Amino acid sequence: MRSVLILGGYGNFGKRISGALAKAGVPIIIAGRRKDKARALSREIGREQVEIAGFDANANIDAELERLKPGVVVNTCGPFQNADYKIAQACIRHGVHYIDLADGRDFVTGIGGLDAQARRAGVTIISGASTVPGLSSAVLEHFQFAQIDLLKYGISPGQQAERGLATTSGILSYVGKPLKPFPGGPQTRYGWQDIYRHTYPDIGKRWMANCDIPDLDLLPARYGISRIQFSAGLELGILHLGLWGLSWLVRAGIPLNLPRFAQPLLSIANLFNRLGTADGGMHVRIEGKDHNGHPLTQTWAVIAWDGHGPHIPTVPAIVLAKKLVSDAKVRAGAYPCVGLLSLEEYVLELKDFHVKTYGQSQPAG
Repeated sequence: MRSVLILGGYGNFGKRISGALAKAGVPIIIAGRRKDKARALSREIGREQVEIAGFDANANIDAELERLKPGVVVNTCGPFQNADYKIAQACIRHGVHYIDLADGRDFVTGIGGLDAQARRAGVTIISGASTVPGLSSAVLEHFQFAQIDLLKYGISPGQQAERGLATTSGILSYVGKPLKPFPGGPQTRYGWQDIYRHTYPDIGKRWMANCDIPDLDLLPARYGISRIQFSAGLELGILHLGLWGLSWLVRAGIPLNLPRFAQPLLSIANLFNRLGTADGGMHVRIEGKDHNGHPLTQTWAVIAWDGHGPHIPTVPAIVLAKKLVSDAKVRAGAYPCVGLLSLEEYVLELKDFHVKTYGQSQPAG
């Protein structure tokens, strides 16, 4: 069995992917710029099939692929909002499968531009192997509506759950800015605005606000969704509403480069950890018609306790890497992670964590 090279393998998501694959007996290479951090994680995992490598993927990826000869690369090195496809293209040249956890809307939707190259090389290039669109599309596939009139869904992590700098930078990149129009949306929608309150099972009410994600383009095209709204929220109202306030300053034209302040803003947010919990969730509401033409509403949620929420975004990369490294049938080409996992596969991968799903189906009206 060839190994899985995990770029950013000791980071917030990378370390969880590294641990899960090693536990499943998959040979892994934990890679990043800090070899000392890779070594520390390898010792923590404590399995023989774990190697480490220290390099800058953006500078040396071709040489390292030639040296390490992995079967699959998992790229967790965000933010992806302004990234290029250099790493994916190198994987195609070396005949290596590629998976990333990108949340950048243009990055994920544009991965199809590499499709012809990937098919000629006989490799699989998958972008956006994360909660959205990996889990969101799994939920839609599971309930199989004949017609979807509305998809309204969102994610709210716990305040004490571990947060990555790349994710923070990605969100700040569009706070207060007009989002690119998308099918099923209003003409203009702004990042971190249109706030509302959502009540989650067991963990209560959370504020929600607009986020810019690949789903806004991908899911209406795939499932014929008439209206779509995705939001994210912070557990503590003071932080959520504070960011909402900053969004209005950006919207008013004040030249704030928020991504530049991602690290200090993240540090400030962490000072409030004792006021929150380590519990978070995702909610989905689907309205439409069943295959008999009857109105139907379906609600679904997943709640994670004790800081286990960050495991949820890693599941698609873990499942797909296992399949690719074991030569399971996964279509060659370059495409987003839409409809590639079943909801059952997703839930099974989370069985060892404090995670629970909720689902309810009812006639509309």
